Amino acid sequence: MQDMKSCFDGKVAVITGAGGTLCSAIAVDLARKGAKVVLIGRTREKLEKVAAQISEFAVRVEPGDVTDENAMRRIAERVAGEWGPCRFLVNGAGGNNSKAMPTRLRYSEADLAPTADFAKDRGFWDIDMDAFRSVLEINTLGTVIPSRIFGLQMAKAGGGSILNFASMNTYRPLTRVAPYAMSKAAIANWTMFFAQYMAPAKVRVNAVAPGFMVNERSRQYLMTPDGGLSPRGEQVMHHTPAGRFGEAADLLGCVDWLLDDTKSAFVTGITVPVDGGFLSSAGV
Repeated sequence: MQDMKSCFDGKVAVITGAGGTLCSAIAVDLARKGAKVVLIGRTREKLEKVAAQISEFAVRVEPGDVTDENAMRRIAERVAGEWGPCRFLVNGAGGNNSKAMPTRLRYSEADLAPTADFAKDRGFWDIDMDAFRSVLEINTLGTVIPSRIFGLQMAKAGGGSILNFASMNTYRPLTRVAPYAMSKAAIANWTMFFAQYMAPAKVRVNAVAPGFMVNERSRQYLMTPDGGLSPRGEQVMHHTPAGRFGEAADLLGCVDWLLDDTKSAFVTGITVPVDGGFLSSAGV
């Protein structure tokens, strides 16, 4: 049931990356709390599946590329014209690219020769730099651009709350994912910068850093086809005191708190890990 006392009631909440496992759960939760939810993502089909879960509430599907400033501006203008200004923004769009990831974990003499099989064996000098750039762009500009456009709406309307998506890579770079780690470290820095810049406009800016969550992508490298743990999954679990991977529902309480001005009015510029204790454990 919709909570009529919710601070989200009747206000516009924009979620980018809304077709993904984590942000779709956030979208559903905010809709059930009374928000008018705008789903943004590159794939209409994924967005429509999310919208179908909350069709009894105010929801709209707006396909678009978060790195395209003109596309984001057009969406913002349409939404404001019909529903009013954005009050909550969740910057969940992002991603990685396997072409930007070496399969080797450390330098070896194999790096001195061209790889014979890119799909199975590649070092740092074999990775695709166009793919490297694309990861940096989606994870950084894909947060900055929506923040500029929807953040300005918030400022004009007298306030709002922005939530960015950081990562465990924000705190320490995991092996093989250099551009992803770089970009997620940048998100924490951007969150602090934009928080202090937007404070006079009564716009708060924070970030959440999910730990190892179960989704379509993570299953491929954390689990085996039969549902067991891969070697990488075993390493993660060895460093996770909670003894399990996270679920999308594990994020909802933190997201609610960071977005809600009645609960976190004096909180801005922080990044909160939701990681089952991963960062607290050295694994020994």
